[in-house]
Amino acid sequence: MTSFTSSPIPSSDETLDTFFNGSLRIFQKKKGYRFSVDAVLLSQFIDVRKDERVIDLGTGCGIIPLLLSQTTEAHSFVGVEIQRGLAECARKNVTLNRLDHRISILHQDFRELKGTLRSGSFDVVVSNPPYRQYRTGRVNPTLEKAIARHEITATLEDLIGMASYLLPIKGRCYLIFSAWRTVDLLTLLRSKGLEPKRLQFVHPHLEESAKLILIESVKASGVELKIMEPLILHSTV
Repeated sequence: MTSFTSSPIPSSDETLDTFFNGSLRIFQKKKGYRFSVDAVLLSQFIDVRKDERVIDLGTGCGIIPLLLSQTTEAHSFVGVEIQRGLAECARKNVTLNRLDHRISILHQDFRELKGTLRSGSFDVVVSNPPYRQYRTGRVNPTLEKAIARHEITATLEDLIGMASYLLPIKGRCYLIFSAWRTVDLLTLLRSKGLEPKRLQFVHPHLEESAKLILIESVKASGVELKIMEPLILHSTV
């Protein structure tokens, strides 16, 4: 675990969140997009093996690579973020936690990665993508939040296509997504050669319908999907 010789102080427009008894510290802007429980749930669902290379498409403040750096023995992580402010925040968080040797942040549109990264470069692709198609539902007036929640800069098909490109045969992709778009997600995964292997529905409460799904898919793999026990976030007292 990382140790700190002094307590960092956030600027007036930032907050400081801590994980793992303070060994991981993460700055976020008070205004703009902030990570939610979705990223934490995904990080706990992902299976990363020793010395694997992991890429996070749409990394935001770098939350998923930062969490996985504490819980896995991955060789390295790359976080890709199209929004400059979030990419700068992610880099700051990497440096703050002294993880520059394991985590790299790219300020780039992930749709353009074919120009800089070879096919099959990563063992694992992860993403917490926007859940809503563009022009559906209320679009947040804050651009940073809008891009994170709606398919404004890229579509789900763009994301899954790039995930397939970046993975070798038997490489794994992990996503968290809206449950009401489960069919869209499963259809696109298979169409891009990523076969769904594990699926878990996430319910706010036992008596409520699932709001999210967690899914693992494997490139160029046989057909066999395991439906896991549902994850209930809040127990009824």
